[in-house]
Amino acid sequence: MTRGERSGSRNMEGAEAMIVEKGAKKKRNIVLVGMSGAGKSTLGVLLAKALGMDFVDTDLVIQQQEGRLLQAIIDQDGIEAFMAVEESVVSALQVNDCIIATGGSVIYSEKAMHALRQGGQIVYLHVSYEEIMRRLGNVATRGIVMKNGHTLQDVYEERVPLYRQYSDVTIDCAKKEIEQCVREIVELL
Repeated sequence: MTRGERSGSRNMEGAEAMIVEKGAKKKRNIVLVGMSGAGKSTLGVLLAKALGMDFVDTDLVIQQQEGRLLQAIIDQDGIEAFMAVEESVVSALQVNDCIIATGGSVIYSEKAMHALRQGGQIVYLHVSYEEIMRRLGNVATRGIVMKNGHTLQDVYEERVPLYRQYSDVTIDCAKKEIEQCVREIVELL
């Protein structure tokens, strides 16, 4: 379609123009990624309220589907099984105009990240390792995917480049009030 044809379709009158415009509007999600403790769920709820959008937390969807807490899935079935469930749940999400808070380990699944990107913009909530440690407390009960022998710092250093690779926008949430991060996302998107 040429530029003139596109502008011509915008100048149509009446119902036909409304149908074209309505059909052209693509529904988009805002997907929040980052480490456990970055504030994805908390910020996601506030962002959804600010933008009048629905909110989905993929960790809660996984827990509802499996009937167990994330940590129980990891402890009983292992990391690989948990990650397979996470990939399946995230890849199958059918939501529009929604804020989606993901689990921190979703970044390991190329399939899940591709599905999320197809449906919206990916926002990485960056928080320093020290701040993550302060926020998390006991990492053994948080449902964090950590291979044997790895520390939280190992996981952090492994994931940060992946978050940056997949994200459309990075918001530095360190030493900021959650409302300020919400405002930054609203302004950027």
